Amino acid sequence: MVWTVADFADFPFWARVLFITADMAIRIALLGIVPGNRRPAVAMAWLLIIFFLPIPGLLLFLLLGSFRLGGQRRSRQVAVNSELRRATGHLDLPDQVGAAPDYVGANTRLTRRLTGFPILDGNTFEYLTDYRLTFHKMADDIDRAQHYVNVMFYIIGTDPKGRQGYADLVLDAMARAVKRGVTVRLIFDHIGTARVNGYRELLRRLEADGIEYYRSLPVRPWRGQYQRPDLRNHRKMVIIDGLVGYSGSINLIEPGYKRSSAHRLARNWQDMMARMAGPSVASLDVVFATDWFSETGRQLQQELRGVTESEIDNHEGPAAQIIPSGPGFSQENNLRAFNHLFYSAMETIRVVTPYLVPDDTMLYALTSAAQRGVRVEVLVVRRADQVAVQHAQQSYYEALLRAGVHIYRYPDPDVLHAKLFTIDDDVGVFGSSNMDMRSFSLNLEVSVMVVGSEEVAKLDGIIDMYQSQCEHLMLRDWLARPRHKRWLDNVFRLTSALQ
Repeated sequence: MVWTVADFADFPFWARVLFITADMAIRIALLGIVPGNRRPAVAMAWLLIIFFLPIPGLLLFLLLGSFRLGGQRRSRQVAVNSELRRATGHLDLPDQVGAAPDYVGANTRLTRRLTGFPILDGNTFEYLTDYRLTFHKMADDIDRAQHYVNVMFYIIGTDPKGRQGYADLVLDAMARAVKRGVTVRLIFDHIGTARVNGYRELLRRLEADGIEYYRSLPVRPWRGQYQRPDLRNHRKMVIIDGLVGYSGSINLIEPGYKRSSAHRLARNWQDMMARMAGPSVASLDVVFATDWFSETGRQLQQELRGVTESEIDNHEGPAAQIIPSGPGFSQENNLRAFNHLFYSAMETIRVVTPYLVPDDTMLYALTSAAQRGVRVEVLVVRRADQVAVQHAQQSYYEALLRAGVHIYRYPDPDVLHAKLFTIDDDVGVFGSSNMDMRSFSLNLEVSVMVVGSEEVAKLDGIIDMYQSQCEHLMLRDWLARPRHKRWLDNVFRLTSALQ
């Protein structure tokens, strides 16, 4: 709040002086502290909070103001990155990349420099949009595991009564794997999973089944475990024996997320997961190993399958590159890679994302592409499951529409939760990352870039399926909205840098 003289009328003179001095000192000090190594938009959002609420704003800033992980976690990430670069330094770009436009090779080099992960060919991909079928395939692959199963999800929840045949399929397969002597490792995000109904029941089940599990980024200060609570591990991965991997947007939970409100509305989350085989699965395994190392301090590299020489020499199959990102890295890997691809597009950009809250760099990349004649299509939800994000993303629609971006809104009550995009017929990207500042700065994410017209055509087919159910938002209709709705969107836009 903004203090006034009347607020201190009944206080002793020394108390008034102390409060006013502390208030001014906080504002002046943070004016020079908050902008350090932050985007101007983020700094302005924090300063706005501190201006209106000096004391609470300061406490909130101390709690949430840094998006960097703890020193031990950062040092472990650096160690893994260095080892990865050393182990893969001899690998050359695959032939498919050499045949693609120059920007594709440039983007792979950018990502490799930022993350250490090479691009590898000889892969196969199967793109899955059926929720139940995805879990059936995961369970079948886990049942065939001989050595190990590595599982990482942001949210896990057992199946509720009346909605069986989803997550329990995978959890049961993991339990069967343990019984036959397969090593099963599980990581789930602490906050993301702890807020799901039946969390304690899930823990008891995992312990009874003998599954070794760890909470990612735990917030349990009473046990000496504390991270900034809004830094989360948003990755979704399953790796079986280093031979088969899954990555995409599905969480290990039924499509209504065990929410009574969603069940009443018949709301389901619509997702896409890719089943992959080939050498890039090893890269996905390394991402899991990094998370495991961060939580346990134990190295897994010697226990993982890795890439064989025969796989490196086999060039039959599309090239792919794993793009891990998050506060464990010094740069925003996903944002830099995405923007580079957007600026390189010549014909089409097609984006599917539930949350579109771009920073200025991405907003310019998308609008500049549209203004130079690229057809830019963005598929978003008509009504998101998060009110603040819904209003914040709507505040960007006018600028996008005026630039010529085509916005398609997926009908509610369902939530289009898939995250993917394609560039021309050259490149496709899918994974766990949304197009918002949380996914660029605060969340640990993993994306997969695939190269080649055949893979792009498959992803475009999925986008076509989603788009056929969408309404095409027109600028004239958007401008006709009531003024109070515009006002609300703009208010939440002020906090978009912190969401």
